[in-house]
Amino acid sequence: MAEFGFTLHATDGGARRGTVTTGRGDIATPAFMPVGTAGTVKGLYLDQVKGAGADIILGNTYHLMLRPGAERIDRLGGLHGFIGWDGPILTDSGGFQVMSLSALRQMSEKGVTFKSHVDGAIHEMSPERSIEIQGLLGSDIQMQLDECVALPTDAETMKAAMELSLRWAERCRVAFGEQPGKAMFGIVQGGDDEKLRVQSAEALKAMDLKGYSIGGLAVGEPQEVMLAMLDVVCPILPAHKPRYLMGVGTPQDLLRSVARGVDMFDCVMPTRSGRHGLAFTRRGRVNLKNARHAEDHRPLDDEMNCPASRTYSRAYLHHLIRSGEMLGMMLLSWHNTYYYQWLMAEMRRAIEQRRFADFSAETEAMWEAGDIAAL
Repeated sequence: MAEFGFTLHATDGGARRGTVTTGRGDIATPAFMPVGTAGTVKGLYLDQVKGAGADIILGNTYHLMLRPGAERIDRLGGLHGFIGWDGPILTDSGGFQVMSLSALRQMSEKGVTFKSHVDGAIHEMSPERSIEIQGLLGSDIQMQLDECVALPTDAETMKAAMELSLRWAERCRVAFGEQPGKAMFGIVQGGDDEKLRVQSAEALKAMDLKGYSIGGLAVGEPQEVMLAMLDVVCPILPAHKPRYLMGVGTPQDLLRSVARGVDMFDCVMPTRSGRHGLAFTRRGRVNLKNARHAEDHRPLDDEMNCPASRTYSRAYLHHLIRSGEMLGMMLLSWHNTYYYQWLMAEMRRAIEQRRFADFSAETEAMWEAGDIAAL
């Protein structure tokens, strides 16, 4: 089994082109991980996800522990066998979902006690239990348990959460131990406070982990705040290890974060937007609910090598979405997933060719001109 590692092939400014090696296969970076929250990337078959170009998907510890349960998944062959995915899987720790979904949560040094949003049952999760659950799921990249706070919030709350997350990171590191071909990532916290972010990044770096995540962003702050935190954190993190920005985001978020040195991303946006009639394209966003598409015979993008992008007319997609038909949501989710993977591949190519700044400017100009300009 291949050892977990990261190889940096090229840089262009802050942007990095690399490969994450795992026991289940390689991940070309910059990489976008489609989110399979409950063991499914909503609206898609996994062969569509792989066909779009995804090397890795994400599973959610919080949702999977609640149903069908980590022990059950383990008995059924682990998450890979359960869902039929043979590539790498990253699992988050559940910390963000505890913050965002649970009606009740109580934090202590021991861990977090929370109330399930599914059935109201009370659960306890310690750093050690989070790693145990992720081990039962069989994921290839696991996250430390952290305390995630919504922004904006006060400095005292951010500091306490950051320091608790650091103590939990050390406990997770010990619980994870050494697992061939796999890795546990620490999570940089600190809200929108530069000093706290520096403190967190430096402390995690000293733990000599196999990878580093940047959490607690895309939780209510403006994009410029998120980018400012990346400007502070990324130069601190080791150049020879992968950097993962959690829960981000829009195509513009990805483009601007790659420019600052981020290697990995995940977000529900491609499929969630697809279910609500919104497509991301080379010419920006296209809202298929709008009446202007009712008699538009053009495809979404005939240059995309995806059936959902080039086979169906916008008029048909508009009809499906306005009618609430499941097929419309599936097709737009497929297109969006493909577009995100296409965008990442184009960024990798631009970094290799040392023209990332030009590519970024051209791409943002296309988005700014908008879809109307193509009529």
